[in-house]
Amino acid sequence: MTTNVSGLDVARIREDFPVLHQMVNGKPLVYLDNAATTQKPQVVIDALVNYYTLDNSNVHRGVHTLSQRATEDFDMGRSKARQFLNAASDQEIIFVKGTTDGINLVAQSYARPNLGEGDDIIISTMEHHSNIIPWQVLCQEKGAHLLVIPINDAGELLIDEYEKMLTPRTKLVAITHVSNVLGTVNPIDQIVEIAHNRGVPVMVDGAQAVPHMAVDVQKLDCDFYVFSGHKIYGPTGIGVLYGKAELLEAMPPYQLGSEMIKSVTFEHTIYNDLPFKFEPGTPHIAGVIGMGAAIDYLNAIGLDRIDAYEHDLLEYGMECLSGIGGVQLIGTAPRKSSVISFVMDCAHPHDIGTILDTEGVAVRTGHHCAQPLMQRFGVPATARASLSFYNTKDEIDLLVKAIDRVIEVFS
Repeated sequence: MTTNVSGLDVARIREDFPVLHQMVNGKPLVYLDNAATTQKPQVVIDALVNYYTLDNSNVHRGVHTLSQRATEDFDMGRSKARQFLNAASDQEIIFVKGTTDGINLVAQSYARPNLGEGDDIIISTMEHHSNIIPWQVLCQEKGAHLLVIPINDAGELLIDEYEKMLTPRTKLVAITHVSNVLGTVNPIDQIVEIAHNRGVPVMVDGAQAVPHMAVDVQKLDCDFYVFSGHKIYGPTGIGVLYGKAELLEAMPPYQLGSEMIKSVTFEHTIYNDLPFKFEPGTPHIAGVIGMGAAIDYLNAIGLDRIDAYEHDLLEYGMECLSGIGGVQLIGTAPRKSSVISFVMDCAHPHDIGTILDTEGVAVRTGHHCAQPLMQRFGVPATARASLSFYNTKDEIDLLVKAIDRVIEVFS
């Protein structure tokens, strides 16, 4: 299957991804682990190779040609990230190692100075460990409370319960945009509006959202938004923290060193302007350039078209798997994105993943760094098939065939 209602020529798109064209255990690779990391198109690989082959140099520090070229490409990467999120200014785009690093920056530089004994931070039941532990540790240290928004059996937030949690003691809401386990798309605009009506800022974990849908931080009006480059077909080790300029200006630096300073004496240091105040040391230059190439690639396809195609693929996959006896879907919210988590009566998720791998089908198994969510649904783990615009309905059929193999082995 190559064409579809979204107009994507998926067969041609797949040619852009070298890794997809290989055999695994004697079978064509069916890569359905995109929520863990996405594969890289050739243009991203070429951007990395080009930098290291021709322009390898430090940025913002040299007058020679290589440094100037590297600096221009690096700075363009920031502008591309700003446009990708529709931030108001390049200064609001902070480069970090990834989503986890960005969340920790907000925890240490924003929340720590503003959190006191008896205060509250609100998260949700569906959070990734990276959006639980920093707040948990900080609350324990400060004598504050970590409040958790409950969810229903379909995997949707109970917004009424969330509203009740907000009080004058609430200092921050930290919430995922899309669940990495359930695929639930949370109503971030509503969550932000409710919080802002009570004067509470909101940080959004966008790691699982930005690969699948257009995100406009000005329209959402969130105060912070974080994502990882490797989730959007870019390199690992690079990500973005968006923050409203007035908040970033007031926050102290998270880490200290070179580049994030204007002036240093043994007696006093003057910190640099945004965004450099939060970017000490030599940055991941190749990562920024590669992520910029990935953003260009996504923009050329069109996130609206990607969203439409993946939604159709998700509905097909959900229908196919729900029709298999002994398979239970985990996460059935009406508003979902590109994740199908499931368990089987006959086999543990790790056994499911192992047998699927023998059929060339790559899925993720385990608790997906969301153990509290597993506890909510009463399962130790799930198998998770996560989709991309380079996946096809034919590959979903191969997943179903591989699941049938699991049933044969354990029946």
